[in-house]
Amino acid sequence: MKSAPSQPEILAIIPARGGSKGLPGKNIRPLMGKPLLAHSIEAAHASTHITRVAVTTDDPDIASVARAYGAEIITRPASLSGDKSSSEDALLHALDTLYPDPDSQPGLFLFLQCTSPLTAPADLDALVHSIQAQKADSAFLASRFYHFLWRADEADDFHGVNHDRNIRQMRQDRPAEYLETGAAYAMKLAGFRAARHRFFGKVAAVEMPEERLGEIDTLEEFEVIESRMSARAAVDTAARLPQPVSALIMDFDGVLTDDQVTVTQDGSESVRCSRSDGMGVDLLRRTGLPMIVLSREINPVVRARCSKLQLDCVHGLETKLATLENWAMDKGVDLSQAVYCGNDVNDLECMACVGFAAVPADAHRAARDAADLILQHNGGKGAVRELCDLILPQRNELEIG
Repeated sequence: MKSAPSQPEILAIIPARGGSKGLPGKNIRPLMGKPLLAHSIEAAHASTHITRVAVTTDDPDIASVARAYGAEIITRPASLSGDKSSSEDALLHALDTLYPDPDSQPGLFLFLQCTSPLTAPADLDALVHSIQAQKADSAFLASRFYHFLWRADEADDFHGVNHDRNIRQMRQDRPAEYLETGAAYAMKLAGFRAARHRFFGKVAAVEMPEERLGEIDTLEEFEVIESRMSARAAVDTAARLPQPVSALIMDFDGVLTDDQVTVTQDGSESVRCSRSDGMGVDLLRRTGLPMIVLSREINPVVRARCSKLQLDCVHGLETKLATLENWAMDKGVDLSQAVYCGNDVNDLECMACVGFAAVPADAHRAARDAADLILQHNGGKGAVRELCDLILPQRNELEIG
């Protein structure tokens, strides 16, 4: 039997210099818990067609991040790293470094901008497909565009750029135009080296879904895209929850508290809790969802806090699983539909017996490894509110229904 032919090499190059003036440190600034650059590297790795990912940079910190996420590093000289240096110059240097012998170079490569973190693997695969299916030489990601563009003349009189200002056409009567998103490009490598520009020969445009449009150059744009990504992640996570959630079970220390304790001179202990977490619990309790706190802690502060939140509570437990199972039987709760939120190794048994396990961002590694969801907030600092906000829409829909 003949072995299957190996996939042809397709390279992705991501330029990421360190001298951003609009937003210093932009390329490695954390976005949704990982550096901005990491989103583009991961999209390239997840592509069906891309086989090799390289980052060209002049910055050692960027290089370290890129390497940590599995990219090859091309050290860009200072002469190609200034404000006026073109992306084409950086790409040509990267290609010369990777393929000093033109005979060894692949037929196709992609150029990704790490300032477009919403770019999906499917977008990159669509670029490759457009080159192959349309017999194009270069291709770019685009958004279909029907807007009216205007430009002022020397007398500040405005004239239509892509339309006659004396004729107002309906949208359906206007030919589609395409806005270059700047997110990614695909090119035949030999043609690019000859043209020394990203657009040459036959050029194809690949439509990018509107929800994935967005480029980051300023702090405001960064915050807008992070907000969009956070909202989308919340929707995706909510869809992964049991449908419907039958109960919420929580540990106390490290979940409803920040896992710190203050000990006074007389031996009294106090903990810090979040009012925001308390509000989330109150909103969820009002929907009628069964909830309980299970804790090894023997300090009466556990019962005091749970009493204020009107939560069932059992504390001073050596092991929690038997208590959880008895409570579930008594309440008629199906644990395969329940959500458990813990933060340490003593929560692992309970996490394994429910349908969905969540942990705060600062949970112990063993708990993080066992979790279905690692929350973005730390224990005692919004993790419980975040989890409640994921469950609440489902509960509200059940009430309406």
